[in-house]
Amino acid sequence: MSEIQKPAALGMGNALVDILMPVENDQILFELDLPKGSMTLVDEVKAKTILQRTAGLEKSYASGGSAANTIHGIASMGMSSGYIGSIGKDDLGKTFRNSMESRGVQMYLNHAPVSTGYAITFITPDGERTFGTYLGAATHLKPEYLPTENFPAYSLLHVEGYLIIEYDLLHKTLDMAKKSGLKVSYDLASYNVVEANREQTQTILENYVDIIFANEEEATAFTGKPPGEALDELARLCDIAVVKLGKDGSMANHENEIFSVPAVPADPLDTTGAGDLYASGFIYGFLKGFTPEQCLKTGSLLAGKVIEVMGSKLGEDNWKQIHDGISQILED
Repeated sequence: MSEIQKPAALGMGNALVDILMPVENDQILFELDLPKGSMTLVDEVKAKTILQRTAGLEKSYASGGSAANTIHGIASMGMSSGYIGSIGKDDLGKTFRNSMESRGVQMYLNHAPVSTGYAITFITPDGERTFGTYLGAATHLKPEYLPTENFPAYSLLHVEGYLIIEYDLLHKTLDMAKKSGLKVSYDLASYNVVEANREQTQTILENYVDIIFANEEEATAFTGKPPGEALDELARLCDIAVVKLGKDGSMANHENEIFSVPAVPADPLDTTGAGDLYASGFIYGFLKGFTPEQCLKTGSLLAGKVIEVMGSKLGEDNWKQIHDGISQILED
């Protein structure tokens, strides 16, 4: 793949703050009716109930949302990046904005008269994460707020599958992006979101998406097939299909050629952000003109690093190791 002339990535998604909570076992997930490993939307009443129920647990806060995590990762590698979202005029909103701007991300934010959304994130001892998500201000993003005049400054738009529930917004955004000449990458999001919105997702993929990301559960939820067959079916809809297999690595189909790489050896602590940072690495490589195999390896490198820390944000030492790792990938 050849390098994009102006490598710059724009993201759009639900602007959220992750409230991270390690738990000792799965029991609290059953008590709160949160399917393990899924993202479940909750209303403000249930969100507050969950926070009250977990008042005694240790918590940490960080900017979140799938596409925001991906863009934060791309910007952390030094690539020009922007983000479209909606936040409230509150401390959580400031936390989100400051985290993104600290990496040089150009922000295109609507400020809504309600609380900034947040994802209550339970992390079980096996590193799996389960989300109870209150969208709050994130749902106040409307087509008329889109910075369409800025679209031509970017070469790719990355969107998260969670936006499928805002179908009109998603459809109009992708239509504007393609008319502005942008490539589009799309992350399928949680398997339960895919199952509930399969028909709309099919329309989006067929008409707008160049690069599709899915983990094996999401790929199977969408196609009804095991990962290898799902990869081929996704590749019939999009130019590049990527299926992530966790500890078994990842694979891509580009122009009917299959590429696969193993996972990077890691000591997992928390899988929060693994798929998002994988997309960061792959998109960075794609825009830099890496081969499909090099893109897969770069995505795997970032995912391997982020699962060794709590949350979806990496420190400066981690980013230095990643830059060294990318240099090695390009030399091999």
